[in-house]
Amino acid sequence: MAEDSADSNGKLTQDGLKLTRRSLLGAVPLTTAGLSLASLAGGSRAAFAQEQLEKPKVRAEGHKEPPLENFKYDLDGSSGFSGEGGTAKEVTVAEFPVSTSVAAVSMVLKPGAIRELHWHAIAAEWAYVVEGNVRTTVLGPNGEAAEDDFGPGDIWYFPKGHPHALQGLGPGNAHFILVFDDGHFSEFGTFSITDWFAHTRPELLARNSGLTAQTLAALPKGEVYITPGRVPPRLEPFRDGDPIPSQGAHKFKLLDRQPLVWPGGDERIVDSRDFPMSKTIVGSIMNLKPGSLRELHWHPNADEWQYYISGRARVGIFGAHGRSRVEEFGPGQVAFIKQGFGHYIEQIGDEPTRILITFPAAEYQEISLSSWLANNPSELIEDNLGISAEEVAQMPKSKMAIYGPRG
Repeated sequence: MAEDSADSNGKLTQDGLKLTRRSLLGAVPLTTAGLSLASLAGGSRAAFAQEQLEKPKVRAEGHKEPPLENFKYDLDGSSGFSGEGGTAKEVTVAEFPVSTSVAAVSMVLKPGAIRELHWHAIAAEWAYVVEGNVRTTVLGPNGEAAEDDFGPGDIWYFPKGHPHALQGLGPGNAHFILVFDDGHFSEFGTFSITDWFAHTRPELLARNSGLTAQTLAALPKGEVYITPGRVPPRLEPFRDGDPIPSQGAHKFKLLDRQPLVWPGGDERIVDSRDFPMSKTIVGSIMNLKPGSLRELHWHPNADEWQYYISGRARVGIFGAHGRSRVEEFGPGQVAFIKQGFGHYIEQIGDEPTRILITFPAAEYQEISLSSWLANNPSELIEDNLGISAEEVAQMPKSKMAIYGPRG
């Protein structure tokens, strides 16, 4: 065997083969795994691939991880509440076990219909109006009150425990998606005013409310949940005894903000930095052009919950341990991706796809594949993937987010 020698440039020579210090360092773990110096110096791609197959397994034989959970649910295709004033369909961990951090409701209110006065004890409420118009009232614990009108693309946020009501304004039905920051929360188990009144002694309620016994006897005997009502007039000042005007806006016009534009589509994101009231839920609207790709990425700080408003897409998730899963989604369906799981969204079909995406977090965080690879040395990528410097040079130099259709 020829002895190694060092030249003046610090390069090692072995049988006439020169290796840089970087190549030698890269070669140590590769040769340990069975990769020859000949492969490192430019052997065939097929030989490299074969040698990788022959490497020792990362895990011992017989070790098995549990399969990835189902991450698809047909929200609008499910059953739920249906009444004279509207409908409501919910998804919680009871129906969708993987969605531990997010619950949601797809609600429709007819003109004038009221989602009655109520509050949520364990979850904040974030909502996006898909179509139609909605009025909300809400009261904070410091006496601040707000009454706001919402149209398509608007969002609201009510912290847990803040009492509120929703009402359809017309013309036509109002459809909106309610998102809650706890997967165990059930919309059908909220604290409603009629339910409370029906379970309180009449004499005590009369003393507290100022209503007569005759009036109380005519009240609903249980929770009404969604009830028909009159279409309200334009916003007017509060009745005598005005509450303190609200200093914390519950409303944000998401579709009015400037989008982030990419070759394959655009995205509007809002978190607590832009919408201070929304401290536990980040929201976004993503539009994908036909044939586009929302690149491989993950979110280090939160789970991801998707609701498909229009169009179709294919979502692939990666859960480590050799586990991956792919599902197709269409209007009314929901996807849930666990925090830190790699995933992508591939637009399919001839029509654009619009997705409502939320995260149970205060701030939006993302790490994309293109950005990650662009911020590593070329030599490291070459040796890790077994590709050439020329091939590494073809990779994106920065975040791509949404790739356009194939040329």
